[in-house]
Formats: sequence, structure tokens, C-alpha cells
Amino acid sequence: MPLIARRMSRLGTENAFKLGDDIQRCVDRGMDIIRFNLGAPDFRSAPHLNRIAGAALDAGRSGYCDPAGILPFRQAITDHVRNTRGVEVAPDRVVVTPGAKPPIGYTLQTYVDEGDEVIYPSPGFPIYESWVRFVGAVPVPLPLSEDRDFAFTADDLAALITDRTKLIILCSPSNPTGGVLSRDDLAGIAELVRERCRPDVRVYSDEIYEQILFDGLEHESIVSHPGMPERTVLASGHSKGFAMTGWRLGWAVLPTGEEAAIFKRININIMSCVPPFLQEAGAAAYEDPASAVEVRRMVGAFERRRNRIVPALNRIPGVRCRTPKGAFYVFPDVSGLCERLGVYDACERIHKVAPSRATPAGMLQMFLLYRYGVATMDRASFGRIGAEGQDFLRLSIANGMEDIRRGVERIEEAAEDASGFAEFVQNEDGRALFG
Repeated sequence: MPLIARRMSRLGTENAFKLGDDIQRCVDRGMDIIRFNLGAPDFRSAPHLNRIAGAALDAGRSGYCDPAGILPFRQAITDHVRNTRGVEVAPDRVVVTPGAKPPIGYTLQTYVDEGDEVIYPSPGFPIYESWVRFVGAVPVPLPLSEDRDFAFTADDLAALITDRTKLIILCSPSNPTGGVLSRDDLAGIAELVRERCRPDVRVYSDEIYEQILFDGLEHESIVSHPGMPERTVLASGHSKGFAMTGWRLGWAVLPTGEEAAIFKRININIMSCVPPFLQEAGAAAYEDPASAVEVRRMVGAFERRRNRIVPALNRIPGVRCRTPKGAFYVFPDVSGLCERLGVYDACERIHKVAPSRATPAGMLQMFLLYRYGVATMDRASFGRIGAEGQDFLRLSIANGMEDIRRGVERIEEAAEDASGFAEFVQNEDGRALFG
């Protein structure tokens, strides 16, 4: 009988955190690291929200509360959903969670049995694929292509739906691509789901980047379309749009109160409740007009950074970068850079010698980090299934303009260093990483 349960071998991770060990190793060597890897706003939570949480603590509201969330916060969420999606939601359909990540696992545990098929975007948030495999479901990645701005249509989805489909995951705006589904895209997807899927098929709509859109775009949601509120788990939270990553405030709106009660029961089994003083600030994030001012300021900064980094990356030989419509990432194609530096040849040699999980983009990622002090994320970090032959890097623009300038300059310098890459693959670091 093994010590570790077999199912743990199916649980993946989020490489944005895993890369921290490599970054620390470089820092310990005295390197200055430009951190394009972080999926966290470089802004602080708004002062008025900090004050509300502090006042609630001072007033003693630091004990247990309703595992589904305090009623004022759940009511603020229902008002927010009505105002932004045009959908009426009762508070008993809302469950507050420690961040917007738990509803992913809650959804897979609640609806999906072993052998059921789950469709999810790829590249996409890696925790989707992790949970699909963990519960023993069949992963069905929905490929997102660069030439279509990493969006997809109902026709693309229709090709993947079978009688075993149980869950369809959407994410717009998207991590890692910044792709955005339009209202027309979502209308077509909603019609397809209504016509082709059984009533017990659920859509999981991850809308954590709902506030971060560029070029005057407004957020669109699948729940705004006929027949979808009763089929959709809508998830969002405060980490991205309100720069409250460490607060761990997330929520899910369930199709029915009965389904919400299951999420509440999972909360009880895992973490009891989200601290009430945090939830009071969470409610104010939606209700206080000062919050919208802070959000606009942050999104404006992200848009200016996007407008700076995209043309700068496109000037680097071998790099091709689309202009994202939302979130705070750019997702350049670096296949030309891999060719230029000899990454493909090196990767092929490594795989001939011994089995390896090394990918060309992953090798480039580590070269940029260990030799040039630029931390990025490779394509395989956002879903390994079906990622072969796709060589992209994700760069977060949650960095100041000066770091963006310095980071791009370092990548541009690395693009001319084929001999340095060849030496890196052969040295101690390269052998440890790829050998």
C-alpha cells in the first residue's frame, strides 16, 4: 500500500508559483530579476477598503460567520450581477469563497463524475486541466489560435461536444492570452448549449478579469443570454479588478439554491468561512463609488503599458505579438526566436538522449531567466495537453513602465545570443533543468 494516494499524481500545479524557486536561485546569485511572471496587479488595495476592514476588526467582527458568506456581501454581489449582467439573482444562490480559484474545484467535484468529458480553453488557466484530471474526467482542450485573437466561436465548440460532455469552461477576458469573447460570440455559444446539451450540462464562466478591458470594451457574460442563468456557474472575485489578491475574496453564483447549498457544504468541510471583516470590505468594493475610480486608474495604467510593450516586442526579431483586449498579459509567439537561437535543435537533441518534459518555449523561458534575469511563463504552463508545437511566452504587464522597458531590452539582447543559449544548455544550470 503506497504512502501517497494515487489520485495525487493527477493533481497539477500553477507554474507561476513553482517558478519562484528558480527566481529565488537567481536572486541568491545577485541577479536583478524583471518579474513578468506574476499574475497579480502591482497596485495596492484601495485605502477606503482597507479602512473598512480595519474598522470591522476593531469592532470585533473577526469570528465565524455564515459559511456561504455574510448576507450584506452576498446582497452586494447580487446587485453587481444585476447591474452588470442584467440578471436577477437571489442571495441564496451566492457562495463566497477564499478567492476565485476554489469554485473551479468545487464545480468539478459537484457536477463531474469519472469518465465525464470537460471542455476547457487551451491555452488557459492551468488549474482547469489540473482539476479535470484530478477527478478522473476526460480533458477536452478547446484550442485558441493567435490568428483569431485567442477567441472562439460556437462552431469551434460544437466540434467538441459529445453525449459525454458534462461541463464547459469559459474564461473571458482570458488568462494567459488576453482574448475576449464578444457578445455575438457568447450569443452563438449560448444557442449551441441550449440546442445541443442536456439540461444537466453546466457552463463554468470564469469572469475574474471582468473589470480589465481595453479600447472602450465592456464586459460581456454568458449569463446575460436566454436560458443561461439556469445552466451557468458564474465565478468572479476581487483579486484582479480590485488589486486584492491577498485578501482571498471570491464568489460563485449557482443556477439554483440547491446547487449553492452544495458549495456551502464544501466550504464547511474545507475552510468553514471567509473572515467577515474581509467580506465587509468586499461589499464596499461594489457599493462605494470610490472603488470605480480606483479601478479606472489601474486599468488605464495597464492599457498604457500594453500599448508600450506590444510594439516593442514586435520589433524583436523572431517575436510576434497580438494586441490583447483584456486582462493584463501579452502572449507573444516566440517560435521565430526559438529558431533563431537554435532552441529547436537543442530540444530535439535532449529528447533523443532521454525522455524529457522540456519544450522549446520552456527552454527559452529558462534561458531568459538564468542568463538575462527576465522571468516569463511558457505555453505549457497553461495546459500541457495539445500544447505541442505551440511556442508562446506569457508576460504580465503588472509592472511599471521602467521595468517593461528594461525587460524588453533584455529579451532583445538575448535574441542575438545564440552562442550564449548553446552554452547555457550545456552548463550546470541547463543540465539540471533539461537533462
